[in-house]
Amino acid sequence: MTRNQKWTIASTAAGFSLENMDIMFLSFALTPIIASLHISQGAAGLIGTMTNLGMLFGGAIFGLLGDKIGRIKTFSYTIFIFAFATGAMFFAHSLPVIYVLRFLAGIGAGGEYGVGMALIAENFETKQVGRMTSVAAIGGQVGAIFAALAASFIIPHFGWNALFLLGIIPVTLTYFVRRHLTESQEFLTAKEDAQKKHRKISFTRLFATPRLTFQTLGLMVMTIVQIAGYFGLMNWLPSIVQKQQGLSVSKSSIWMIATIIGMSLGMVVFGYIMDKFSAKAAFSIFLIGSACVLFIILAAHTALTMILAGMLIGFFSNGMFGGYGAVISRLYPTEIRSTANNLIMNVGRAIGGFSSFIIGLLMQYFNLKVTMMFLSGLYLISFIVMQLLPGFRQLKNVPAPNVEPE
Repeated sequence: MTRNQKWTIASTAAGFSLENMDIMFLSFALTPIIASLHISQGAAGLIGTMTNLGMLFGGAIFGLLGDKIGRIKTFSYTIFIFAFATGAMFFAHSLPVIYVLRFLAGIGAGGEYGVGMALIAENFETKQVGRMTSVAAIGGQVGAIFAALAASFIIPHFGWNALFLLGIIPVTLTYFVRRHLTESQEFLTAKEDAQKKHRKISFTRLFATPRLTFQTLGLMVMTIVQIAGYFGLMNWLPSIVQKQQGLSVSKSSIWMIATIIGMSLGMVVFGYIMDKFSAKAAFSIFLIGSACVLFIILAAHTALTMILAGMLIGFFSNGMFGGYGAVISRLYPTEIRSTANNLIMNVGRAIGGFSSFIIGLLMQYFNLKVTMMFLSGLYLISFIVMQLLPGFRQLKNVPAPNVEPE
């Protein structure tokens, strides 16, 4: 592995780490926020939704910037917006202020995924992309573990506001890592070629032909399901465990670490299957697995069974996360790779993010079984859509196209 490849993985993993840390901060803070502000579960669920709406806005802007001015410069802007919004949560004591700050945090985090995935695709061979995106995503779990450990100590002693102040610290380390990055030759060549041929970098390129339109919309449906499952589960699982097992924040943090370990193992296995066999095989296994394992939590009534249930749910539901970036990067040309990744993933985040609100309502008016049935149905829909996309059948370690397919 070259020096620039190492920095690319480190930089992308650092970005994922900040994003996962932020998600977990909100997950553990959700119950204390409901208690301190005296709000409903539905209103609390909208906090996560506002973050995802911000990601759609930020992803659209920074996706285009990543393709126009460069991946590295764009990375510099995203991280400081995220740091400001996260740190400012320390001073948030009303629901409207929280909504605004979470929207701003989403804007900053929105550019991370697409730009990071584009960098990996351009710095590694095609046959390595599945594993490398998974490695970066696994590195991102460091932020989630840090958040779980920090929450177990800080919330009981200093309150939920103080937890978000910690988000500023990892930003400094991430900025240092990104100072060592350089643009890939593949991107520089594609940018120069696009300028010579006067090809515009715009969202319309993702819908240039009927096949591309179907492909883009299909991938959006799949990312909607991915985000609905991930954000919905991560925002509510700590609360579910606290209620179902009567655990404190610190003990539910330990349980969440087991879930994060399951996620990391899932990413390793998913990346291996994708590079060894095909993207279609990997997604098929994990989507069906996700639809089935959700119901295990209904039968978990001891600490050990809850840990095992959490690990299995994490393994399947988030093992696919890096795979979306790998697939999108191979289905779209270099010059619009960042735009494609960010738009598709962040449309998924914006719409899928409403699952946090919907799950809040389902938990409020129905029960856990109905909630799991809702999420399981979503995974089955994603599986059907994936089977219909022709691009998945062609993805067997072939390079990304230089032009849009007909």
